[in-house]
Amino acid sequence: MLYMEFIFLLLVLYTGSRYGGIGLGVVSGIGLVIEVFIFKMPPTSPPVTVMLIILAVVTCASILEAAGGLKYMLQVAERLLRKNPKRVTIIAPLVTYSMTFLLGTGHAVYSIMPIIGDVALKNGIRPERPMAAASVASQIAITASPISAAVVYYLAELSNINHNITLLSILMVTVPATLFGTVLMSLYSLRRGKELDQDPGYQERLQDPVLRERIETTTATSLNEQLPASAKNSVLLFILSILVIVLVAMFPEVRQIGDAKPINMATVIQMMMLCFGGIIMLVAKVEPKKVPEGVVFKSGMVAAIAIFGIAWMSDTYFQYAMPQFRSGIIDMVNAYPWTFALALFVVSVVVNSQAVVAKMMLPVGLALGLEPALLIGLMPALYGYFFIPNYPSDIATVNFDITGTTKIGKWYFNHSFMAPGLVGVIGGSCMGYILGQMVIG
Repeated sequence: MLYMEFIFLLLVLYTGSRYGGIGLGVVSGIGLVIEVFIFKMPPTSPPVTVMLIILAVVTCASILEAAGGLKYMLQVAERLLRKNPKRVTIIAPLVTYSMTFLLGTGHAVYSIMPIIGDVALKNGIRPERPMAAASVASQIAITASPISAAVVYYLAELSNINHNITLLSILMVTVPATLFGTVLMSLYSLRRGKELDQDPGYQERLQDPVLRERIETTTATSLNEQLPASAKNSVLLFILSILVIVLVAMFPEVRQIGDAKPINMATVIQMMMLCFGGIIMLVAKVEPKKVPEGVVFKSGMVAAIAIFGIAWMSDTYFQYAMPQFRSGIIDMVNAYPWTFALALFVVSVVVNSQAVVAKMMLPVGLALGLEPALLIGLMPALYGYFFIPNYPSDIATVNFDITGTTKIGKWYFNHSFMAPGLVGVIGGSCMGYILGQMVIG
């Protein structure tokens, strides 16, 4: 019966993934009700901590966007790309990686994609090379960001088990591991695909005079927009908020209030994000009504609702089934640690959110008795949703490439993001496993 119920869980996740976003969350609500009232599974608690982290970070990042901070970051990134156009395949993924690292979300990179494509095309470089790698890098960086929901959730859960695990110790594993994976896939991308003058698909596009004129004359740029000084100031304040969080993590005595237990870092991050969101709003004189209109706010709220349903439904099943699954799975994972990475990856392919995968699978790993060093080292495997090309950043990247070289293939799975995604995640996970044993183990 447990296996049938697991198949039901996968079916609900698949059905929800066909709708995506909020649809994924509410369809999971249907599955949760069936689990509880039909299959008689005791419901677990809803994922309040993860949702509050997302709400706090998204609120601050949305205020930053309304203040013009994201446009300022975009202009800085574009100047860097245009100063080094021949190295765009290496630099572009590092640019999107850095944006996600700072913001804790990969949904802020859409505006840089047309610029990456423009820089590549104007220098005779196949746009697929930097664009596909940049899209993948923007998601790989989630597990390296000190304010991402996935990292903070790992910190909140693992620090309760081992007090020596801190935000810094997690980042000492995930940052170099994901950077290694990003650089590896960028190097792989340098020569992938045919050169533009030898690509039959691109040459066929050039036969259309309207499309040819668009390709040859259109220039995507953000440098012609004059931004107020408050845009730069808002970015500096946002970076300061991250530095404050890291400093508080480094000095636990700051979190000691009276004789009570030190405030956990998940709570600290929520407080700091709300605080600095307020500071940015006051300093940059942001109109509150503009905040919900941005891309970051809308995508963040959708993510919170999706996590609400998916994580609650999945956690209810795994808590119910774990006593019976435990012994067989423990033997397999102890003998072959990479199998847990494969489990993370497969779940991510279905649910399209690293925070959700963390909420679903970290309790499973802990229940199996897996060491924190292994769980942290395999965090790059939380990203597997490039496998099926339906994630918004990937779809947007395909649409932004006017040359048609970044594409979803005829057979659906032979798309532009598959190879760099596999190289980045496998490379990052292998490096993470090694670093986890060195830093945590």
